Amino acid sequence: MQCNDPKCPQHGHLKVRGNVLTGTVKSAKAPKTVSVERILVKYVPKYERYKKTKSRVYAHNPDCIAAKEGDVVIIGETRKLSKTKCFVVLKIEKRAFEETMVSERQSEGAKEPEKQEKRHAVHEEKPRVEKKHSEKGKDAKHKKVKK
Repeated sequence: MQCNDPKCPQHGHLKVRGNVLTGTVKSAKAPKTVSVERILVKYVPKYERYKKTKSRVYAHNPDCIAAKEGDVVIIGETRKLSKTKCFVVLKIEKRAFEETMVSERQSEGAKEPEKQEKRHAVHEEKPRVEKKHSEKGKDAKHKKVKK
């Protein structure tokens, strides 16, 4: 599928130079733009442990590639394309399976109402106990004492 996008690395005149990174698409709401999240693991010598950090990068998403949320993509560094974009999606490594996610959600959704019915049944069985205020409660503070 060819596109007429001049910012496409395959069909346009955009040169890819610098870093080539891999990440997961977290947002594809903006037109021709995706937000790619990378998980970085850094060693902290003081605590002798590893720390996970996240980094989000905005990348140009050409029409011929059309990456969607959940896809694992390879992005390449290029010249500044806009105020926040200096990467472009080169290819999709792994597609997100929307159909399986939808079917899993529907099967989970069918189980949830049964649980809710049981919870309501438990609440109905318990009798509510009304709290009685003593005379030395709120009213006792506001009463004026005559001498």
